[in-house]
Amino acid sequence: MDAEASPPRSLASHLRGALSACRSAFAHLPRLALDIALPTMCVACREPVDGEGVCAECWAKLSFIAPPFCPRLGIPFVYDPGPELLSMEAIANPPAYQRARAAVRYDDVARTLVHALKYQDRTDLAPTMGRWMARAGQELLDGADLLVPVPLHWRRGWSRRYNQSGALAGVISRQSGVPVASEALLRVRATEQQIGLSRAQRASNVQGAFKVADDRKADIQGRRVILVDDVLTSGATTDACARALLRARAAQVDVLVFARVVDTHRATI
Repeated sequence: MDAEASPPRSLASHLRGALSACRSAFAHLPRLALDIALPTMCVACREPVDGEGVCAECWAKLSFIAPPFCPRLGIPFVYDPGPELLSMEAIANPPAYQRARAAVRYDDVARTLVHALKYQDRTDLAPTMGRWMARAGQELLDGADLLVPVPLHWRRGWSRRYNQSGALAGVISRQSGVPVASEALLRVRATEQQIGLSRAQRASNVQGAFKVADDRKADIQGRRVILVDDVLTSGATTDACARALLRARAAQVDVLVFARVVDTHRATI
């Protein structure tokens, strides 16, 4: 075939690239028009916001967790009791996992963010929440080998269409470089919603609900694993997951969540 019948390869490649860019631009036009017509609203107060999903006023209401806190559970202290002093909860009821860290307290604004991500398809919130988690969990991430999101049962995953813990783990992985093992841990038994259950009922509800997949045990053995979830309440779910990972001979299990419940009616030290 002569040169006049077919453009040079480099020119053809440029033409294909231009056509692909045009198709991509046209594909995003409906979303662009929707963004112009319906600006992003703050998930907490519904005021217009530019990109982050939380307006400045609601962001100021978030209670970020910073030292001093319990080195085991990450529960914030009212005052600094000195290095390595554990909270009473950590002493009385030590978890299977080694350390837990959270970005924020589970207050009204944090609850709204979690529920929007979890139940309202607001996956656009995951990048912001995940970045905050990566910052809060830097100490854990520095020595970690794997991120393992707390899994959903397949029926719940089918109805919800995505795992919010997996979405957060993906963001943290991109921030930290720690890979995600999203299929390593399985929820082998459907469980009731933990909302409204007592501490003992929560523990019973998730007992035996998790296991490491047989073909992924080699990925877990000897590794330092970080469990990723959205909220830490009683710790029953993360404790059950940690025990499953330790049975698969993980070297250490830590926990990183977006928000944790802090019982203000009980002394933390």
